[in-house]
Amino acid sequence: MNKIGFTLDKINTEQFAVIESSYDDCNEEFGLEASLKFGVNSENSSIISFVKFQFEQNNIPFLIIEASCEFTIDKKFWTNFSKKETIIIPKGFLSHLAMITTGTTRGILHSKTENTKFNEFLLPTINIAEMITEDGEFEK
Repeated sequence: MNKIGFTLDKINTEQFAVIESSYDDCNEEFGLEASLKFGVNSENSSIISFVKFQFEQNNIPFLIIEASCEFTIDKKFWTNFSKKETIIIPKGFLSHLAMITTGTTRGILHSKTENTKFNEFLLPTINIAEMITEDGEFEK
């Protein structure tokens, strides 16, 4: 993949929740659900990447975090992505943006849980590329 010029313009904490009543200190087993989604804004040549993580015990969430990063794409690259009625973003580039967003989310989670018992719940390193199996196609 060619290098694609972009800037990170905004970070948002979309949701954060600690549900203490759903957490059992005595139960060391927990699950982690992860999800990704993307959006584009053709008017300002930007992509927004959302990542959401949910820690669960017995399929009941006790810690939820979702964050987003907004990226502006250099105009010459945006033009290459732009088709007649759609925007096609290569999966490798989407993976790169999602990895940045995941790392950002990891830091937000640490900051929001610092000095609490929930600070031990770290986002593991995950292979984002495995989660994105095809190029992103978005309507203009």
